[in-house]
Amino acid sequence: MSDSKRFDNYIGGEWVAGATYSSNINPSDLSDVIGEYAQADVAQVNAAIDAARSAFPAWSMSGIQARSDSLDKVGSEILARREELGTLLAREEGKTLPEAIGEVTRAGNIFKFFAGECLRISGDYIPSVRPGVNVEVTREALGVVGLITPWNFPIAIPAWKIAPALAYGNCVVIKPADLVPGCAWALAEIISRAGFPAGVFNLVMGSGRVVGDVMVKNRKVDGISFTGSVGVGRQIAVDCIARQAKVQLEMGGKNPQVILDDADLKQAVELSVQSAFYSTGQRCTASSRFIVTAGIHDTFVEAMAERMRSIKVGHALKSGVDIGPVVSKAQLDQDMSYVAIAQDEGARLVTGGERVTCDTEGYFLAPTLFADSTAQMRISREEVFGPVANIVRVADYEAALAMANDTEFGLSAGIATTSLKYANHFKRHSQAGMVMINLPTAGVDYHVPFGGRKGSSYGSREQGRYAQEFYTVVKTSYIGS
Repeated sequence: MSDSKRFDNYIGGEWVAGATYSSNINPSDLSDVIGEYAQADVAQVNAAIDAARSAFPAWSMSGIQARSDSLDKVGSEILARREELGTLLAREEGKTLPEAIGEVTRAGNIFKFFAGECLRISGDYIPSVRPGVNVEVTREALGVVGLITPWNFPIAIPAWKIAPALAYGNCVVIKPADLVPGCAWALAEIISRAGFPAGVFNLVMGSGRVVGDVMVKNRKVDGISFTGSVGVGRQIAVDCIARQAKVQLEMGGKNPQVILDDADLKQAVELSVQSAFYSTGQRCTASSRFIVTAGIHDTFVEAMAERMRSIKVGHALKSGVDIGPVVSKAQLDQDMSYVAIAQDEGARLVTGGERVTCDTEGYFLAPTLFADSTAQMRISREEVFGPVANIVRVADYEAALAMANDTEFGLSAGIATTSLKYANHFKRHSQAGMVMINLPTAGVDYHVPFGGRKGSSYGSREQGRYAQEFYTVVKTSYIGS
């Protein structure tokens, strides 16, 4: 399967050829070239920002019904094409086809949700403490927003940034991950036909060192929403704060899954497998460290090993495959380096740890589990971002909670228990932005806030009604009689 078609940037309502082009390669089959995607240069990024700035005055004052109708049209087309777009996603990122179709469905639902939010923008009308004066508190669009998205959710994360940005009257310049531009381009093509005025939405593909750097430092960009690595995110924060631009960051995680003695073993194993290994473990909410109390520890290790032997690794588009490939050679090399690090530190390899041979050449890795690890090992503290997890034994719930919170990150945390007492205590005392009780740590809804604490997130939450906190600014108006 090969396609040498070229896919251009979208700037000011026009498709614009890139300065250069880059091949989009299928990680399940390295002979499959999905297409050649534009690489923007500095001039093209600045042109996209200028187009957004020019379009902003009229768009920010546009009618909410028109915004709603256009967003709803985007959502409807995504949902109608979910199998086609899901196939594209599976080809370029490596999620299995059912997972890919599920992600596309989520993207469509996000646009539908924010089509409704356009009609629910609210404020407050408050009496002043001064007689004869009233106060209006309203929300207005932030301005031009730069959106920088990662490779692991190539259509859902662009959707949950683009949709609220447009719903609240902002103009958008988006840079998708250079590794997976196909879904973002397909989404841009849908948006280009949905009735948005020229310049309201712009797509510039290319490297972060070129495209991202210009977006972050250009003073015509009022805010940056970024999802990606910790190092890049921290530098973006420094650059944005230096020029007083608004910034929203979603970064890393080292999410704990606590298993207590009283947990339902079968349920605990299944949610742990789902948390750690599905989507090839390439989710910021994935749990890569299992904190297991002593009474259930040995049984849990054996049950996990048995369950993991049934996981089928293979081409993302093949029926019956549970886990597709790692997204790239660089990511595979990183995963394998952590396998070696864990072994060097003295952790015991329970299962996995080796590449898998399939019918096609790809980046396939067996789901990997370590036991006999400690809280201070690198495998317990650093984000691997692949199908690699480890188990740490603890004495009791109190020790489990302390270890769960002993991390620089705080995105998602889970507990498996049949005790209402421990479930409620964990929910309150876990230092994470999202807590899962008897559920996988990975897997969240699109209509509620998403985000973490500590080193995982910075700024206001994403998704649901909480998205307005980033994409709008508050204005207080005093009205005298």
